[in-house]
Amino acid sequence: MIDPRAVVDPAARLAADVEVGPFAVIGPEVEIGAGCVIGPHAVIEGPTRIGRRNRIHAFAALGGAPQDKGYGGEETRLEIGDDNVIREYVTIHRGTAAGGGVTRIGSGNFIMAYAHIAHDCQVGDGTVFANGASLAGHVVVEDHVVFGGFALVHQFCRIGRHAFLAMGCGVAKDVPPFVRVAGNPARPYGLNTPGLRRRGFAPATLEGLRRAYKVLYKEGLTLAQAQARLQAMAAELPEAGVMAAFIAGARRSIVR
Repeated sequence: MIDPRAVVDPAARLAADVEVGPFAVIGPEVEIGAGCVIGPHAVIEGPTRIGRRNRIHAFAALGGAPQDKGYGGEETRLEIGDDNVIREYVTIHRGTAAGGGVTRIGSGNFIMAYAHIAHDCQVGDGTVFANGASLAGHVVVEDHVVFGGFALVHQFCRIGRHAFLAMGCGVAKDVPPFVRVAGNPARPYGLNTPGLRRRGFAPATLEGLRRAYKVLYKEGLTLAQAQARLQAMAAELPEAGVMAAFIAGARRSIVR
């Protein structure tokens, strides 16, 4: 299953059914799980662990050293889950010691061509990165987030679950769960209603989230006041509690 023109280091560990295309390069300390397909000219450096049934397309570069001036060559790693699609020219770097030592990608993500995920990022499950979307270092992305083409995220930001970042937006603060943002600098533009419907959110939940959005963005409350109101709503709407907890953990404030 390995093309004879590929270069696979003897210290790499590949499951028996892994397919490797011509001119791909797989370095030492790389582990690739069953059912993966590695396209031509892809480069995977270690230490990197890749789970099952991932499809990595041509010219992707995974596990490279972090683009961080403080990086001194210490051993760090990249971890990728299962069932991800990583398209052409995607770059995902290993972590840094200062950032915890690991860049982590979850499962079921669709990462389109030319996207970049920098050192120490933590990406959840079921996300979509459209072409050219980029994360700076130390970004946390929760589950089911969608990034439009060339959306950019500043280092140390967090993106809440089910958020939507429009094409070309520039994010320099945390984006709360369920919210849609656009522009540079990014501003809120309502709920991510189409995405929430696709994920099966009930109409009553969507109506409750609309009320929660108004509390956060439309009633002129301070952030602390909005957080308290959202927490009070959590008994009837758990998603409001999710929003309140996210705000409580914001280090860069939120897009507002």
